[in-house]
Amino acid sequence: MTVIDPETQAGWVPEADEVDDEEEMPLSLRLSIADTLTLGNATCGFMAVYFTTTGILIPHLTGSQESGMARHSAATAVILMLCAAIFDLFDGLVARKLRSSPMGAELDNLSDLISFGLAPAYFVLVYGMVADDAHQRVAAVGAIVVLLAVVLRLARFSCVTVKDGTFQGMPSPFGALTVVSIVLLGLPFEATLMAILGTAWLMVSRVEYPKPRGRLAGAVLIWIVLSMGLLAAWAFDAPSGQLLLQTGCALQLVMGAVIPLFATARRVNNFRGNRREARAGQLP
Repeated sequence: MTVIDPETQAGWVPEADEVDDEEEMPLSLRLSIADTLTLGNATCGFMAVYFTTTGILIPHLTGSQESGMARHSAATAVILMLCAAIFDLFDGLVARKLRSSPMGAELDNLSDLISFGLAPAYFVLVYGMVADDAHQRVAAVGAIVVLLAVVLRLARFSCVTVKDGTFQGMPSPFGALTVVSIVLLGLPFEATLMAILGTAWLMVSRVEYPKPRGRLAGAVLIWIVLSMGLLAAWAFDAPSGQLLLQTGCALQLVMGAVIPLFATARRVNNFRGNRREARAGQLP
């Protein structure tokens, strides 16, 4: 019903209708189930930074000699990064099965920057401050390189279209786990730094990596859970826990090196096959 104001002769509608219109949330502000998983990713990344600070950096700065606490905190930080990788794996699967909100892609990039950019870069920085043979300023440079590599990779992912089923460059979750594996492996500082820089280069390279779908997604999930078990065994000083951790970290590094080789070999074989087909087509 329209009511006429006797003084202004202007019509107005009831305020209840205006309130109903204002209370209707825009579609762009509604979170989907996939977005909730993405926010879990960001939370795990932030908590990884928290445990790295409170359990490793602060005891080192205060002169605490409790090595067990540092070991537990390091394991907890890396397990949280692994949990972030699980959230990142499932939010994409859920988004494809159900739906994602208009801001889902932006949330995913921001969460990945925290969990797979800031958290591993900060882990490298703290390693440079607490390790006996490390150089703090050089380690800081390595940490910045890791962070910038993830920033560039995520920015490129948002604006470059690649063929379906592949990533261009090492995925940031895989790169982050490779970086922390290099640190936990306990190599000499120079070798650690070179391996970290090599991983950062792979993240911004044009090497193709398969997307974790179907059986590959299941294999990735199994590997993440196994890595959590190895970290837990190391954190609680289980028998051969150190050896198990080093074995798991070494396998992570091997996969990081082997996948690009397979991808390069596949591209070379495809190129040669295309050339042979072109030559065969030119023959009379």
